[in-house]
Amino acid sequence: MQTANRSRHDVVVAGGRVAGSATAMLLARLGHDVVVLDQASFPSDTVSTHSIARSGVVQLRRWGLLDEVLDSGAPAIRQVTFNAGGESTTRTIKDKAGVDFLVAPRRYVLDTILATAAEHAGAEVRSGVTVTGLQRDGRGRVVGVDGRDRSGAMVELGARFVVGADGLRSRVAELVGAAINEAGRAGGATQYAYYAGGRWVGFEFFVAERSFAGVFPTHDGQACIWVCTPSADAKAVRRRTPSRVEAFGQLLERSHPELALRLRHARRTSPVQGMLRQPNQLRQAFGPGWALVGDAGYYRDAITAYGISDAFRDAELLAAALNQALRGAVEEPTALAGYQQQRDQALREIFELT
Repeated sequence: MQTANRSRHDVVVAGGRVAGSATAMLLARLGHDVVVLDQASFPSDTVSTHSIARSGVVQLRRWGLLDEVLDSGAPAIRQVTFNAGGESTTRTIKDKAGVDFLVAPRRYVLDTILATAAEHAGAEVRSGVTVTGLQRDGRGRVVGVDGRDRSGAMVELGARFVVGADGLRSRVAELVGAAINEAGRAGGATQYAYYAGGRWVGFEFFVAERSFAGVFPTHDGQACIWVCTPSADAKAVRRRTPSRVEAFGQLLERSHPELALRLRHARRTSPVQGMLRQPNQLRQAFGPGWALVGDAGYYRDAITAYGISDAFRDAELLAAALNQALRGAVEEPTALAGYQQQRDQALREIFELT
């Protein structure tokens, strides 16, 4: 089998979505030689309800990417409405940290913006490449990755560091044997679909017994309509209905009839997607020659909607730590232990709340 590529770099990032491309972009801006590998090509979608909390919007602005997100057609969200117990309360989003709005760009848009920004910073983004193994030296240190491209040709990339940004079922985490240091209950389901033709004026949340639903306006006048329930409830409804669409409708009708009524006058533009069982877990973040970022290192139920913002934060923390190690300013174990400690402290409140 012909080798498609054999080269050596400062950092190879496995996974090119929000965590991976952000990490690569930041490292490339610091002058490092970075390659990003992803099975997918961009633009492409992934399972996500894709709202970005204020901290994530602040990061996009600081990175110089927020205007591009808005120019893509993602609406600036300036109000949030909470519905519970027959009452509705609307609040305007206040200016804080220089941001007075939220945003929920589709992932095929956001991920492409970040991957392109990584390329503009000097990183090489290679799509259609699947990581199949890790290279190690005689001491067991990770020193690169092996993979295959779409043609089946082998890819061999050496690196001073390998970053696993390849999601919940991370191949890198599996190959290095990254321990799950903390695990909470995995009892939540999140399902969603896109609708057009409705009046979406801001983020909306609907609270009911054993159910939490919402509206995230996004591109092209559409909105992501989602519902979070206990996994047992979602599975029970799925078993007694002939399709995901009918099960989704029943969950909304039972707990949030006012939202279900509005959707009857809108048009569903996508299949129903989501996960019926979402883990809450914290993995070991680093080892000799490797580190994890994004969902590969830390995954939580979508009910608190912090996945993208947390990925941005951890990308900054990891890029800073790797920059220190690559430049020899701090010893590698110290730099990466600092990354894990900062990550674990920063995520604690939301992780426990979730």
